[in-house]
Amino acid sequence: MIVKYTNKERDLLARLMRAEAIGEGDLGMLMVGNVGVNRALASCLTFKDIRTISEMIYQNPGGFAGKDSPLFFSNPTTKEKGLADRVLRGEYYHPATNALWFYAPKTGETCKSTWWDQDFSGRYKNHCFYEPDPGVCTEIH
Repeated sequence: MIVKYTNKERDLLARLMRAEAIGEGDLGMLMVGNVGVNRALASCLTFKDIRTISEMIYQNPGGFAGKDSPLFFSNPTTKEKGLADRVLRGEYYHPATNALWFYAPKTGETCKSTWWDQDFSGRYKNHCFYEPDPGVCTEIH
């Protein structure tokens, strides 16, 4: 376990992963989970006061749009809980390994080279991932 969490928080993370990336498959959902866990671990930038999964999901401003999606409100499946368990145990997937942000560009658009002044780390399907420079957020780099 790389971040402390309750079963309720694991379920919240699973629901967020589904709401943000169900169309990206298991790997896409795992990458969204990576970004969430990184935000709970990072004591830098806009995440200095985020220490728990709940605080990460409901951060305002700066939280995830998926928490307002209808997909967020139903209980997670056993499979979705298992995916959340994997990222909470420390499984990481590039390009989300050190990422704190992601977004989905409009159809046919390429990823921006920077987003919120952060460097592009890669794309997976319809998500563009961004990470801070090495040394900025030492907890995740």
